[in-house]
Amino acid sequence: MKRILKGGDVVLRDKVITADVLIEDGRIAAVGGKLSPEGCEVTDCTGKTIIPGIIDMHVHLREPGFEGKEDIASGSLAAVAGGVTQVCCMPNTNPVCDNAVVVNYIINRAREVNLCKVRPIGAITRGEEGESLADIGKMAKAGVVALSDDGRSVMNSNIMRLGMEYASDFGLKCLCHCEDKTLVDGGVVNEGYNSTLCGLKGQPRAVEDIMIARDICLARSLDLPVHICHVSTYSGVDIIRAAKADGVKVTAETCPHYFILTDDIITDFNTNTKVSPPVREERDRQAIIEGLKDGTLDCIVTDHAPHSKKDKEVEYNLAAFGMSGIETSFALSYTYLVRSGALTLPELMCKMSLAPASVLGLEGGEIKVGAPADLAVVDLEEKYVIDGEKFFSKGKNTPFNGYEVYGRVCMTFVDGDIKFDNKKV
Repeated sequence: MKRILKGGDVVLRDKVITADVLIEDGRIAAVGGKLSPEGCEVTDCTGKTIIPGIIDMHVHLREPGFEGKEDIASGSLAAVAGGVTQVCCMPNTNPVCDNAVVVNYIINRAREVNLCKVRPIGAITRGEEGESLADIGKMAKAGVVALSDDGRSVMNSNIMRLGMEYASDFGLKCLCHCEDKTLVDGGVVNEGYNSTLCGLKGQPRAVEDIMIARDICLARSLDLPVHICHVSTYSGVDIIRAAKADGVKVTAETCPHYFILTDDIITDFNTNTKVSPPVREERDRQAIIEGLKDGTLDCIVTDHAPHSKKDKEVEYNLAAFGMSGIETSFALSYTYLVRSGALTLPELMCKMSLAPASVLGLEGGEIKVGAPADLAVVDLEEKYVIDGEKFFSKGKNTPFNGYEVYGRVCMTFVDGDIKFDNKKV
């Protein structure tokens, strides 16, 4: 089958050009002006922008075990509605994805759903309990793309060291949730003025920074790569920047809520603002943006963490941590980074597509001849208001309700097939 996307503004690695994109057999066959549509199905993209399919390398699909919050079908639909063509799902399911059986279940279920590409991430330790290594070799053979105990840090430094060494034997990286459990001490928000004002227990930045530094020290000592998840602190950005300058093989990610929001949002006790690590202060927000600009932070992910209403409609201390974000990540990032002038559109798409592909060794992430035809067509001029109740995700828990954003996803293609068309929803 041949398809041609006509007349769109095409986002390449380092520039935007007005061109046609020819798709043959699920791959990009040509990119150029006025390609012949003979024998092709034509999609008119005039006035629209064609971006690489987003690769979200930090998502919670909840299945198996927590299908009331999300499942692979609803999460995949939410993904393609957000222009996401590849999803890397975290292992904190029930049972935990710490063995080949669960890995195979996720892969097979994703094939049945047949929307976006689902890439499982396996646990570093059995049951994410931090005491002994999971079946890393068998999971690698089954198809995991990385390892993480996300939601928990591996507190035992020797276990973490062994995990990094064993992962490297199979060409995998450890994605590190950085949280010193001994310092959390019941904290649910950032420790500072607003936590005191609200009477909520706070978490100091050191909760995150200590573990960032520990994992970077291990990477330096072992001369192995490590990836730092959802960075939220200015001091964490400083630690990572210094490590990169010193030649440590460290990469890092952050999320839209960390470069858009501050902990002022907690003062109305809306539990949709409760996330781990917590949203912090203006100094941190600005440092996150600077880290994205100077390359300290490689990737933008969502940490999409859908919850049912019963998990959130309780008092703040008892509410579940997490935000639903996969459907809004492009529009929020485009609005607050590109329209603000912090990044160019090609730079943004590198953070959301090419860099995640590079970190995990995945195919795709850019528009070029021979690449998989994983693409999204967006209208950068369309303004709309975020409404969580309209999400395809089961998780309606967003702190961005009522925010005006630009960048509506019109269509999403995976291997050249239309998986989302907002005109047919």
